[in-house]
Amino acid sequence: MYALNYSIAKDLMPTYISPLALVLLRIVGACILFWILSIFYRTQKVEKKDLIRMAWLACFGVVINQVFFIWGLSLTQPINSAIIMISNPVIVFVFTLIVLKERITAFKFAGLTLALTGAVILLLFKGNLQFGSETMAGDLLTLINSTSWAIFVVMVKPIMMKYNTATAMRWMFLFGSIYILPIGLKDTLATNWQAFTGDAVFAVCFVVIATTFFAYLLNIYGLQHLSPNTVSAYIYLQPFLASIFAIIMGKDQLTLTKLFSGGMIIMGLFLINTKQKITAND
Repeated sequence: MYALNYSIAKDLMPTYISPLALVLLRIVGACILFWILSIFYRTQKVEKKDLIRMAWLACFGVVINQVFFIWGLSLTQPINSAIIMISNPVIVFVFTLIVLKERITAFKFAGLTLALTGAVILLLFKGNLQFGSETMAGDLLTLINSTSWAIFVVMVKPIMMKYNTATAMRWMFLFGSIYILPIGLKDTLATNWQAFTGDAVFAVCFVVIATTFFAYLLNIYGLQHLSPNTVSAYIYLQPFLASIFAIIMGKDQLTLTKLFSGGMIIMGLFLINTKQKITAND
């Protein structure tokens, strides 16, 4: 879904809608969908202390994550953002060692390194990478975004082991909606909705329903069954799948570099998901 988003929604901003207005639509729209889902799905009563935890987790995983990505992207090159975003599994890797005391196997470390290398090669061959004073602010904001999501993925794990996905998400997106309203309401009200074409309306719906509601739903469900390291590692598939979709749409060409990089990413994810036997000496 994230990979498709690059091809479907890339022309939305700023032609039809401002970045902050789009973020508000994403968060509020997904919030409504999660509360509708909770009508048909059994939810649990949330303890007060966990509501407080969900409130600050919403800052990292919903608001800071989305606002800083959009803000950073507007001040730097897309290729810079993509390169910085693949640092996320590395940051998650470090946080799980410190916070969750998770045991890192040789397979996971090798898989992470292989997938990271494949993603970097794929992105570097796209060209136009420019790190310097002109992109520094945007690069820093994107790094904050990546770190914020890493904090969320690691710290939300205990919550997801206690509550089901619908229960946790409806509250976190409700808090996120409250936070984003004073930030994005002005831009949203200033949006010229009459200028939207059918394609633009479809793109907005895709961003809200697919890349926000379903993507968060599946990510969080994944965290109930997998470690944060494994879940975050799948970000390496995004540039590869984005290239595949662009090739299918006639916007890119298939090269040996893309095939080689894609193979490295897939092999890396295979190693990350490989169970390593633990001996008595371990």
